[in-house]
Amino acid sequence: MQAWQVHENGEPSEVMRLQDVERPTPGDGQVLLKVRAANINFPDVLMARGHYQVRPPLPFTPGVEICAETEDGRRVIATPALPYGGFAEYAVADAAALLPAPEALDDAEAAALHIGYQTGWFGLHRRARLEAGETLLVHAAAGGVGSAAVQLGKAAGATVIGVVGGADKAAVARELGCDVVVDRRSEDVVSAVKDATGGRGADVIYDPVGGEAYTQSTKVVAFEGRIVVVGFASGTIPSPGLNHALVKNYSILGLHWGLYNTKNPKLVQHCHEQLTELAARGVVRPLVSERVPLDGAAAAVQRVADGVTTGRVVVVPAPENGAAA
Repeated sequence: MQAWQVHENGEPSEVMRLQDVERPTPGDGQVLLKVRAANINFPDVLMARGHYQVRPPLPFTPGVEICAETEDGRRVIATPALPYGGFAEYAVADAAALLPAPEALDDAEAAALHIGYQTGWFGLHRRARLEAGETLLVHAAAGGVGSAAVQLGKAAGATVIGVVGGADKAAVARELGCDVVVDRRSEDVVSAVKDATGGRGADVIYDPVGGEAYTQSTKVVAFEGRIVVVGFASGTIPSPGLNHALVKNYSILGLHWGLYNTKNPKLVQHCHEQLTELAARGVVRPLVSERVPLDGAAAAVQRVADGVTTGRVVVVPAPENGAAA
């Protein structure tokens, strides 16, 4: 079979190589899966660079989120067990963690429903306790993680403010349903958010960016607001001033979604049921901006690394390749 492998750490376009390898052999409690679609996530970028909290042994195949087919023909969503990731014709996953792919979504959309939407659901509902009528601010609202949070925020009855970088991304954010869109390249984010909220600020802020975005968040968070720290796509990890959190009465909430898979896997299953229902109702649908063939994966991962994509970029192995060993 064909699989992308990382033999040394660096930029994805430089270190990912498409190779002919043996099909992986599942271990105890694992299953072999035929990959139907593999969604690109920022952790794939970080793992290629060697900067992620999980560091699989070299060489490894990236791709942490897939829609796949089991040997008995079931269509499932899975997070592959590294080093046998999803940018390949076949991957391996823990049998106990397989989730049914929603019938309302095609393979590429289903592959993109899992990590980003689970992260959004846990961040907004489990951590921040977002309520209907509150104002939600989403940084990088047109990106893969942000777009999920926008849809989930609207589904929860919140007023959603999306912060984006550029006119193209602003158009995407509006299509996603943002009530207010702020282009950080042409507008002052702090002033724009204060104007949009009558000076009150946002009740919940969803931040997958870090860096300057986090600093802006502290200036526009409402009284008793909650800042959910999801990631650091900017590459800069903020150092919060806890005295500022104290005097303004706001909370800083960390979210590492992966921990729930070991700490409370039943809650992951419950979340998937909620997401499947929302997808069936048409309330949420992953924004898949590109579907690329397997041989285009490295270039696509690099585009995600460079921050030039909107929504989700999904690798879709050609059907005829799936039967080749």
